[in-house]
Amino acid sequence: MKRKMMSASLFLVIAATVMVAYAPAQNAGQLITVMNPAVANKMADRLPLSPRLDTLEGKTLYLVDIGWGGPQAAASVYEEMKAWFAKNIPTLKIQVRRIRGGYETDDKELWKEIGQNANAAMIGIAG
Repeated sequence: MKRKMMSASLFLVIAATVMVAYAPAQNAGQLITVMNPAVANKMADRLPLSPRLDTLEGKTLYLVDIGWGGPQAAASVYEEMKAWFAKNIPTLKIQVRRIRGGYETDDKELWKEIGQNANAAMIGIAG
C-alpha cells in the first residue's frame, strides 16, 4: 500500500512538473489582443431636445436617410411621407437627403445645411 501511494505521489509530481514545463512552450505562439468593452468613465454630455414647433405650415422639413438597411431602404418610405405631407400640409417644404458614408458617419456639411435651412428634421431609418 505504501508503495502504491509513493508511486501515485511520484506520478503527480512528475505530471505537475511536465505540465508547468510544457505550458510556456505551448503558449509561446502568436498572442491576441482583447478589447475591453467596458463603458468609458464619463458619459457624453447631454443636450436638451429642440422645442416642438407649433405648426409645420410654411416650414421646411428635412428627411434624412442614414443608410441603414441599404441604399433603397428609406426611399419608398420617404416617398410615402412626402405624399402624405403634400396632401395634408401642402405648404410644408420637404427636402430628402442622405448622409455621406454610413450611419456611423458624422456628415458635418449636411448638419450645417440642416441648421441653416430647416425648421425640423427627421433623421433615421426606414424600410
